[in-house]
Amino acid sequence: MAADLEEKTNRYEELLAEALDAADIAAQEGTPLYEAGEEFEEMARSYLEDGRHFREEEDLVNALASFSYGHGWMDAGARIGVFDVPTDGHLFTV
Repeated sequence: MAADLEEKTNRYEELLAEALDAADIAAQEGTPLYEAGEEFEEMARSYLEDGRHFREEEDLVNALASFSYGHGWMDAGARIGVFDVPTDGHLFTV
């Protein structure tokens, strides 16, 4: 079971990092939607950092939760049009 948790934690960390790299804010800079995109991205990056901190502390449960929450911010932003994202592949559900 511990091996499954470690594998899933690794997978979700990679998924979040890739999603952050692949997404671009869709709106024009200076607009409220652009500001929302910055906030969504900031939340996701914070969860990525938190997850990495938890991993260093060998707390895989909280690391996985952090990576999952971070990806949730990115995926939600993609679904409502805050981000331009690739529509093929495994990174987003759009």
